[in-house]
Amino acid sequence: MSQCCLFLHRLCFLDLDNSSTDDGCFSLIMRGGKSGSLKTVEPYKYPPTKKSRRERNREKLLSTTGSTEIMEQHIWKEFPEDLFEAVIARLPVATFFRFRTVCQKWNSLLASHSFSQHCAEVPRCYPWFYTITHENVNTGAMYDPFLKKWHHPSIPYLPTKIIILPVASAGGLVCFLDIGHRNFYVCNPLTQSFKELPARSVGVWSHVAVGMTLNGNTVGGGYKILWVGCDGEHEVYDSAKNTWTRPGSIPSSIKQPLSLNFRSQAVSIDGTLYFMRTDPEGILSYDMIGGIWKQFAVPVPQHLTDHTLAECRGQIMLVGLLTKNAATCVCIWELQKMTLLWKEVDRMPNVWCLEFYGKHVRMTCLGNKGLLMLSLRSSKMNRLVTYDVLSREWHKVPGCVLPRGRKRQWIACGTAFHPCPTALA
Repeated sequence: MSQCCLFLHRLCFLDLDNSSTDDGCFSLIMRGGKSGSLKTVEPYKYPPTKKSRRERNREKLLSTTGSTEIMEQHIWKEFPEDLFEAVIARLPVATFFRFRTVCQKWNSLLASHSFSQHCAEVPRCYPWFYTITHENVNTGAMYDPFLKKWHHPSIPYLPTKIIILPVASAGGLVCFLDIGHRNFYVCNPLTQSFKELPARSVGVWSHVAVGMTLNGNTVGGGYKILWVGCDGEHEVYDSAKNTWTRPGSIPSSIKQPLSLNFRSQAVSIDGTLYFMRTDPEGILSYDMIGGIWKQFAVPVPQHLTDHTLAECRGQIMLVGLLTKNAATCVCIWELQKMTLLWKEVDRMPNVWCLEFYGKHVRMTCLGNKGLLMLSLRSSKMNRLVTYDVLSREWHKVPGCVLPRGRKRQWIACGTAFHPCPTALA
């Protein structure tokens, strides 16, 4: 018991900034102990390398404050066992998967109902991003913005003979749709919990927009998925019933065809999905609880391209490329609820925008949950940045390099999701 406490304490102080992006936490998922006995895993010792300034500063700090390895064992060995799950649920997600290698009991926490409740009580500040690169469309790459690390999970149940794209997310689950718009899949990228949804009752194989919401505030109540086509056909999948249903027709007051902007993923606010449309310019919404469609005429700013909806704390946002003459800049707008007009609230720093001058830049916005990842590319440029809507901070993202590869990948598409180890597809 005391050894578990010591191990848990050390995990809290792991230098995850220097962990391998190739191995990540995902190669450790299924390496739990075979018996109930405690077996710690000895880390691999790398050859000595020149220490960075950050490492030297950390060592200097530890020398003045005392090593984290020096612990009062007579105190820690009395750590109440009923508090373990509450403490572990509050560890960073990457650390969570590392500690599963300690013993069989900790490895089985994912199936614990009480641990699921503890996880549901912990607010997750930063979403992760599940992305698809242009050269490896059937291999996902996940970005952890807290540690600024890329992970390369394997989801063995996803089909490999057809391109599968992430189109929506909710509660730690990611919804996938094949490129032929025929089959839906739901998966937890962290644990590989996977489900292929039943066939739809409506044979629509053209482009569809997809949104996803939870049944309630936690993943325990299940989830719903909506698809809608430009002709107004739509269906709702309820995981609690494992069936698709046709909730009715779109009212005649809403102009059809819908002219949906498929580059913009739907955003979810309090059980209502919001889609961007182009003719007329505005927003189309669907209440997943009441089954009510609405449309709002909201003209987009002039000279705007590659724009997409985003959301932060119940507020609808807009992000896009503003181009005038040869100058291009990424701008952020906020929807004013009273006037239904877009108000500019921020834009990318000018020194970053200078790199775009005179170039034909395209942008893909990944995720819409308070933290945005933007993939900016041209014929001679490939940049990834994140934007924190609340703090209005811009950060460069390290290049996505595949395992055993050297070439930086540009991101073709993706979605943001809040990592949840206990979410079941």
